[in-house]
Amino acid sequence: MNKYYSITELTREFGISTRTLRFYEDEGLIHPERRGRTRLFRQADRHLIKEILRGRRIGFTIAEIREIIQVYKDPPGEMGQLQLLMTRVEEKREELRQKRKDIDDTLAELDNVEEACLTRLAEIGVGT
Repeated sequence: MNKYYSITELTREFGISTRTLRFYEDEGLIHPERRGRTRLFRQADRHLIKEILRGRRIGFTIAEIREIIQVYKDPPGEMGQLQLLMTRVEEKREELRQKRKDIDDTLAELDNVEEACLTRLAEIGVGT
């Protein structure tokens, strides 16, 4: 039996807006059936929505998500998709490592500025 989900059911389940689902549809990421003005989402659409949201949470762009989905549909299929996903995950991981380094460097610089301010205040006889 084919189970269909309404747009309302999916927005409640995933805590997203109807606008978000329409955006994913406009971007070609999901393809609900249409019956008049009603969108009917299949289990496959529900699964894709779950994976799209997961991708967004870990920082993938819509273009990256589309690419990963498309690789699954075309040869080499799942193997190619998994290899691409592993590549993208490593790229995201490296981006985050660089951001962490940048944040650590900035925090260290702020510590240095604060220390210099405290030292100068002590030199001019101002207590903090």
